[in-house]
Amino acid sequence: MDVMPLLLLVAGSAAIASAARRTPVPAPLLLVAVGLAVSYVPGVPEYTLDPDVVLPLLLPPLLYTSATDSSYLDLRAQLRPVALLSVGYVLFATLAVGWAAYLLIPGLPLTAALVLGAVVAPPDAVAATAVARKVGLPSKVTTILQGESLLNDATAITAFKVALAVVVGEGASWAGGIEEFLVAAVGGTAVGLILMAPLHWLRTRLKEALLKNTLSLLIPFVAYATAEQFHASGVIAVVVVALYLGHRAWEVDFATRLQEEAVWKMVAFVLESAVFALIGLQLQIVLRGLGAYEGRDAAWYAVALFLVVVVVRFLWVYPATFLPRLLSARIRAREENPTWRGPIVIGWAGMRGVVSLAIAFSIPLTVDHGEGPFPHRNLILFLTFTTVIGTLVVQGLTLPPLIRLLKFPEAEPQAATLAEANAQAQASRAAEHRLEELLSDERNALPPPLADRLRNVLERRRNAVWERLGQVNPVTGETADDTYRRLSREMISAEREVFVRLRDARHIDDEMLRTLLRRLDLEEAAAYREAG
Repeated sequence: MDVMPLLLLVAGSAAIASAARRTPVPAPLLLVAVGLAVSYVPGVPEYTLDPDVVLPLLLPPLLYTSATDSSYLDLRAQLRPVALLSVGYVLFATLAVGWAAYLLIPGLPLTAALVLGAVVAPPDAVAATAVARKVGLPSKVTTILQGESLLNDATAITAFKVALAVVVGEGASWAGGIEEFLVAAVGGTAVGLILMAPLHWLRTRLKEALLKNTLSLLIPFVAYATAEQFHASGVIAVVVVALYLGHRAWEVDFATRLQEEAVWKMVAFVLESAVFALIGLQLQIVLRGLGAYEGRDAAWYAVALFLVVVVVRFLWVYPATFLPRLLSARIRAREENPTWRGPIVIGWAGMRGVVSLAIAFSIPLTVDHGEGPFPHRNLILFLTFTTVIGTLVVQGLTLPPLIRLLKFPEAEPQAATLAEANAQAQASRAAEHRLEELLSDERNALPPPLADRLRNVLERRRNAVWERLGQVNPVTGETADDTYRRLSREMISAEREVFVRLRDARHIDDEMLRTLLRRLDLEEAAAYREAG
């Protein structure tokens, strides 16, 4: 097996994603653009999106890291709009886009058109949320987009399987489709609920750091594979487990949390970068098999389907936002009135991604047990690719200026800092009370300087947040908090240089140097967090 193409993909996509941080272009869009360009370079390896790799190996960790970073409480508060998008919209888009494709493309059977509709139905909000973080969307809108992306793949995959069964001659009905959807949704939820508590128990009981990190990396694959064994939705199982573990992460020791955060940031960065680069690299593969649809007709179908996909999302988003309030007095009393700005952004943030392409590549070559070719398979692949590229480029590039144009009310940073300061003050009072209780026990006797040091740490932590609201240094422009952090780094840097000099002079060995440097690293991290 030649590993060089894989190394080139990972290293190249990571470098491009890092470079994107210094440009106004979101990383997903730059990766796709570079992938499109590189696909024409002679000698570039052929990277085919294998659904047997993307769905079970790439999708679970991406879902897991996104779900653990999400807020279970916020998602629960937005459960209705999330469900309307992740289930209702995907089914509506499957039917509406499929019917439109059937009317637009001569000779395309309705069953094959519905397969196309299911393939392009689920938006990939990874790109949308990446843009949202840069521009600063309200948290409610971001939560809805994240929640949709966590669950809509399960709906789309189930709808695709039902439509595909009709085309390939395996037989399917509305009742069978509903039954398969319920089995996938209920089964995936059940598997997630069964696994989440034992996995959390195991995370809190393991003592070995290597085992903890290994378990953390295995969890999304275990949840996905277990659910798929029972023909349930692995996507839903991963999301349920991840939301629970993220919500209970405070029960895990601090070292595990720090390590897991670093590991999963790296995993998400590498996978997301490679996935978007892979999308662009599919261009030559898709065009090669287009056949009779090359030229003007193919371009017209691509543009028409892109417009249909965009319009269909708005046709769902606006009624789904405002109709429930009109029909239910309970919803009007419980929820604040949505503004017109939010639905515009949610409607325009319907960018498609790698899941649509992976599903499209899983379409079989033949139907009826090999008796005939799958109708218009190459055209479906091409239209899926152009829809993904079109939504990523057109909507991705225009989403930031659209958000700025809509002028969402900006979050008040001082209010957030005040809330943080009040929370820290309450926690510090509880810690001080507990410290005095412990020190009053003779078993916890400490020399006065050490006891005072514990009290000073609490005092510093409590004051750090308030100092961010205070005056800045007229000479440096720094707050007291900034100055404290800078001086702390300078002191630690001076110590680090001495340790290295002693090692170079052979007064201490490398093992002792690593121990001392690790201690300084932990102190620097603690000082950084303490200073806010």
